[in-house]
Amino acid sequence: MLWFWLLPAVAGAPVNPPADSRAGDVTAGAAGRAGPGLGRQLDHGQVASITVFQDGRGLPAGQGTVQQGLLVYRQHCMACHGEHGRDGLNDQLAGGQRYGQRTIGSYWPYAPTLFDYIRRAMPYQNAGLLSDADTYAVVAYLLFLNGLWSEQDVLDAAALTKIVMPNRKNFTSEYELP
Repeated sequence: MLWFWLLPAVAGAPVNPPADSRAGDVTAGAAGRAGPGLGRQLDHGQVASITVFQDGRGLPAGQGTVQQGLLVYRQHCMACHGEHGRDGLNDQLAGGQRYGQRTIGSYWPYAPTLFDYIRRAMPYQNAGLLSDADTYAVVAYLLFLNGLWSEQDVLDAAALTKIVMPNRKNFTSEYELP
């Protein structure tokens, strides 16, 4: 499991693998530290500059509509999540409002972090492919499918931060936002 010793590099800790690591030969990283020589260590400012926080800090400029999002969804999301986000092979994105169903509308706590997750991790087979405008559009479409956004409205950073997700009160933060 490579991830358990690479993660500290992002958090600012040394990049030394545990003694019992079976990762094989470890070469010196770019700064001469022991490590796999992959990537680079980020400081707090660099991490903050690529992160969207739950309060909306870090959201980029841009906007999108439900209709634009439908087109993006059909092209990049429908193969895995099914038509209307309900019947795909992977996670159900819409339709579940009962306790225990993990859809965007019933489980996701903050709308800005939905944007962040989609921008970073989707589409699964080509993460990071979507532009900021495409991401705003597909988020607008997904929020619409969950009854949280109007088909006529334009979604941008200001609007996204005002959306109160139905399950927000069931999540707590154990850390202070920087």
